[in-house]
Amino acid sequence: MDSHQQRFLRLAIQQGALRFGEFTLKSGRTSPYFFNAGAFDSGMALATLGECYADAIGAANIRFDMLFGPAYKGIPLATTVAIALARRGRDVPLAFNRKEAKQHGEGGQLIGAPLQGRVLIVDDVITAGTAIRESLTLIRDSGAEVAGVLVALDRQERGQGELSAVQELAKDAGIDVTAVANLGDLLAFSRDDADSIQHHERLLSYRERYGCAD
Repeated sequence: MDSHQQRFLRLAIQQGALRFGEFTLKSGRTSPYFFNAGAFDSGMALATLGECYADAIGAANIRFDMLFGPAYKGIPLATTVAIALARRGRDVPLAFNRKEAKQHGEGGQLIGAPLQGRVLIVDDVITAGTAIRESLTLIRDSGAEVAGVLVALDRQERGQGELSAVQELAKDAGIDVTAVANLGDLLAFSRDDADSIQHHERLLSYRERYGCAD
């Protein structure tokens, strides 16, 4: 596990974005952990999170020309990634969308830089993939190319079939999906972290029951 994955998981736990316990998911499954990116709710937390995303971009060697954040959680996430990249000497354009097109003022559904070149979509997680699929359509209809999708956490668990939501999206849309960290990383982290080791066995059992093949 890379250092940025450890930093991300530690940050997520400290902020309460990653919690352990017993949680009923939308799927009806009872999960031993829950992730909510909305808990990254301070300037310092978002700044550190942006650095973790930027490290993941470098580790995966993603080629892109600009960032796109799907409304709503993707907006602050893409923004903090753009700031992290700028601090490293790379100033990239940024755009995001409205849930509904604005009929007055500047109008339209898009805010920020024009969509062009290779666009990297930044979001928190992929559950059903609806927001990401809408983003793909917006980007491609603008004549731009999708460079891939970057999310914070990949739960790596099966959906309705044998594939995970991430795998289904990658297969259907023909794009690469990169995560800052995934369930496998969380398992490794919980095995070695003194404060999280008590949750390791339950995490392992959950993956054995619902985990998808790589």
